[in-house]
Amino acid sequence: MAHLLLLEVPGGNDFALLEDAVAAGHDVTFVTADLAHYRSQGEATLAALAQAREVIEVAPFTYPQLEQAALALHARRAVDAILCLIDIRLVEASLLAEKLDLRFLNPATTRLMRDKVSVRQTLARKGIRQPKFALAESADQVHAAVLQIGFPVLVKPADGYGSQNVNVVESKEELERLLELLDGLTAHPIDYGLGVQANNRYSVEQYIRGSMIGCDVFSNTQERVLLGINDKLMFPPPSFAIRGSCFPSARYDTTAIKDYAFQILDAVNFDFGAAHIEMIVADDGPYLVEVNPRLVSAQIPYQMGYALQRSINLDLIDLHLGASLAELRDIQPRAFSAIRWMTAARAGTLSSIDLPQRTGDEICRVVLFKKPGDLVKPPLSNGDRIGYVIATGATQLLAEQAADRYVHDTDVAIL
Repeated sequence: MAHLLLLEVPGGNDFALLEDAVAAGHDVTFVTADLAHYRSQGEATLAALAQAREVIEVAPFTYPQLEQAALALHARRAVDAILCLIDIRLVEASLLAEKLDLRFLNPATTRLMRDKVSVRQTLARKGIRQPKFALAESADQVHAAVLQIGFPVLVKPADGYGSQNVNVVESKEELERLLELLDGLTAHPIDYGLGVQANNRYSVEQYIRGSMIGCDVFSNTQERVLLGINDKLMFPPPSFAIRGSCFPSARYDTTAIKDYAFQILDAVNFDFGAAHIEMIVADDGPYLVEVNPRLVSAQIPYQMGYALQRSINLDLIDLHLGASLAELRDIQPRAFSAIRWMTAARAGTLSSIDLPQRTGDEICRVVLFKKPGDLVKPPLSNGDRIGYVIATGATQLLAEQAADRYVHDTDVAIL
C-alpha cells in the first residue's frame, strides 16, 4: 500500500484521515510543528498518533526545515502522496509536493487562495459574480470600506479560517465597537496556533442575506466532480458558528450551483485536489462566501460518508494517488445525513453532559469535544461547540428532525 505524508490535522484532534488511511492498509507519517500541542489533547489523540508509521516534529517550522526532513524521510521510504487539511500549512504542503513531484494543487493557486481578498480580486478580473468587497489593512481602512459598500457588511481576516473572528456589521454603533477591537489587533494579531499569526489584512464584503450552503468538489487535471450540496444552518447572530447541516440537500438547483462553483475554480486555476466552497443562496441566485483549497473538515466527511456509504477520506487519498474520478462522477446518496452541534447556553464551567438514553437506528454518531471541568461559552465561533450528533433519514426533513430531537434531549449542565 501507499506511504502518505500527513501535515498537521484540524483542531489538534481530528485524526479521521489518518485513522481511515491506516485502516485501509496505508502507512502514514505525521509531520507537525508542535508535537506537544497534540500530546496535550488527551488519550484519544495519543492513540491516534500511535497509529502513524512515524511522527516527525519540524521545529522551528520553516519550509526549508520541512523540506529537509521530508527529503530524509523520502530517502528512507518513498512518499507516495502529501495530504493537508489545515489552511495554515497548505502553501508548504504544495511546495513540498512540487519538490517531490507528487499530485497537489499548484503552489501559485495555493498561495492565492490563502488570501480571501486576492481570490475576490482574481474573480473580479474574470467577471465572476460575487458580493461587493474591499481590502482593508487598518481600522481606518475598514471604516472607509464599510462606508463605501454600505451596511450590512461582513468583516473577516483575509487569511482566516474556521469562522474565526468573523463579524457582521449592521450599524454605526456595531462598526465603532469593531474598530476599537481592530485597533487592538494591530499590535497583537490573531494567533492561529502552531506559530502562525494573522497578517492583519481584512476582507470587507457586502453581506448577502440568504441560505448558507457548502459544496465539495474533487478536481484532477481532466475533470471536476461535485460530491453534493451541504445545506448549512447558522446559530443566531452575533454568532458566526455553524449549528449544523444536511448532506445532500434537495432544496436547491444543483445544476446552477455546480456551474457557479466550477466557474470559480476555473477562474483561480484550481487544477488538483479537494475544494470546499461556501455560498449564500439569495433570491437572485448564489453568491460566493469563500473557497477553501482543501477537503471540508469539522466532521463533515463523516456526515457525507453516512449519506454516500463510503469514506470520503479514502476517496481523497485515492485522488492524490492518481485514481480516476469516474466512480464518483455518478455517485448517488443512499440517505440524507444531518449533523447538529451541542453548545452551552451560557458561559461557565461544564458540569455534566447527559445524553439521551433511548435512540433509534437513525442516530449514527455522537462525539463530545468538551468534558466536565472545561470552560464553555455560547458559540461565537466553531471552536466554542461542545459536541455533535449525526442522524440519517430517508428524507432531508426526517434526518434533520432526528438530529434536532437528539440535541434537544441532551442535558448540558453548567456551573
